[in-house]
Amino acid sequence: MTVGGERVAMISVDTVLVPTDGSQGAEATIDHAIDLARTYDAAVHALYVVDPGTELADLDADQREDLSAPSERLGREATITITNQVEEHGLETARAVHEGIAHREILAYADEHDVDLIAMGTHGRTGRERARLGSTTERVISLGDVPVLSVRLSDEEVPSAGFDRIVVPTDGSDAAERAARRALELAQRYDAEVRVVYVVDTTIYSLEDAPGSIVGLLTEGGQTATETIAEMARERELSVRTAVRRGVPAADLLEYAAAVDADLVTMGTRGRAAGAESDRLLGSTTARVVARSPVPVLAVD
Repeated sequence: MTVGGERVAMISVDTVLVPTDGSQGAEATIDHAIDLARTYDAAVHALYVVDPGTELADLDADQREDLSAPSERLGREATITITNQVEEHGLETARAVHEGIAHREILAYADEHDVDLIAMGTHGRTGRERARLGSTTERVISLGDVPVLSVRLSDEEVPSAGFDRIVVPTDGSDAAERAARRALELAQRYDAEVRVVYVVDTTIYSLEDAPGSIVGLLTEGGQTATETIAEMARERELSVRTAVRRGVPAADLLEYAAAVDADLVTMGTRGRAAGAESDRLLGSTTARVVARSPVPVLAVD
């Protein structure tokens, strides 16, 4: 397509990977993966990783095989469930059961099979539980270079897949712009509205006591950052609005997404470093949004 008089290549998605651990409530993840695959005419791969655990380390091969058999059977059932649904839509599909550390096996599989997008469920852990247990999804996001769509696992009724309104946070960084380009391409594919938002981080800047000139500069920086992306959206003939807000980034982004009835948040995985002149909207904030967001989050390296 042509944007601003220049030829712009559409982003290609040929293979979507759906890692699964057999958890209940993964229907939304599968639905989104299939919908994206249909939109891009992509194949869907299902992967289950059997974690051998430290207790199996000292066992011989036969003992390990006996103890891991139930997990492998669960893996076959979980991946077959996904591939059966994919085949109903006439899409190419493949499945695999691997043994190892989940996030490492997922990233290795993605690299080996040239995966373009990973769709994963997240349990929505917060606080001490999240810090203690960690999250396979967050590790894949942090260590990989493939975009990851995280979808909240839920036993509630699954909303329809597809995207009508996409929230695009920005802090003016290169990471934010890369995520924005991916968001705008998705918006074109789905004919979705775009909401660009910048949050002045009140945990860094004490705006109550800050001079008016400082507050003005921060707000102006936010307006510049959001307008840059908004102009990119207009060049693509997309409906777009901007907002500059103040607050704790993760909490404020989720509040904003709920207020505008968004069904996707697209974020960069790396933001500005601590101590930089701008706020740290992205980077560490992405993990908090992924953990808490009730709507899917697309994290882009």
